[in-house]
Amino acid sequence: MIVIADSGSTKADWKLIDAEQTSSVSTMGFNPVFHDDQLIYNELQQTFTEPATLNATQEVYYYGSGCWDAGRKSIIANALGRLFKNARIIVEHDLLAAARATCGTQPGIACIMGTGSNSCLYDGHTVIDNVTNIGFLLGDEGSGTHLGKQLLQAYFYREMPKELIKALEEWYPEGPAGILDKIYGKETPNVYLASFTRFLSEHHDHFFVKQLLYKCFSEFIDRHVRKYPGCNQIPVHFIGSVAYYFQDILKFVLQERNLQSGNFIRKPIDYLVQFHTTLVN
Repeated sequence: MIVIADSGSTKADWKLIDAEQTSSVSTMGFNPVFHDDQLIYNELQQTFTEPATLNATQEVYYYGSGCWDAGRKSIIANALGRLFKNARIIVEHDLLAAARATCGTQPGIACIMGTGSNSCLYDGHTVIDNVTNIGFLLGDEGSGTHLGKQLLQAYFYREMPKELIKALEEWYPEGPAGILDKIYGKETPNVYLASFTRFLSEHHDHFFVKQLLYKCFSEFIDRHVRKYPGCNQIPVHFIGSVAYYFQDILKFVLQERNLQSGNFIRKPIDYLVQFHTTLVN
């Protein structure tokens, strides 16, 4: 049996593949920046409860946010190794998942735009360049966290149209104090900030929201995608719910800059299954 996982900061999708069938499982998202191996192991123990499945697993391919160096990868690998005792554990950055899911074995630029954001240049085999991701405190342009920040800044600084203020206060009745308590009282404020993308989606057609989305996506494209050599000659692909649901504005931003729109995929997990079972064989 092969297990493939794709984990963002909010949610993780898992596929369990054997000769007869493929089954799906979802868990909370893990990020070794915020979570230690004991927490990850405890959470996974509650999901993977069948000894036969655990013992039969020969390989685990885990792609996750925050897995950018050996130390952080080892946090995930340690938790998985305690669970899947007979398996070879391979932990990779979610950028490689984005590249393999969207580009397959062809060159391209792969972008992540979900709770966080990132990008890379892919030659069809490996990631060859990456504009450094500096995290949600300093970067994550175009991400759900960035969109949430921009929305709340406009709300608190009284820059939002009155009808949107009213809508936001109805949508989140706890008010300004409740919002600030959630931001500064949570372990993962980036996930909370990203939750406001649902409000933006509900008011997608409002001119103010369109402007906010355009500004945030332009910043991502200009600060990340356009830094790669030859960016106008290869397709620019996206994974993640933010890119998927707001792809009309993203495509407009790309077109303005003479960049090629590629694939827009909400969840890469099925494409990773295809990669590991078809393209690499």
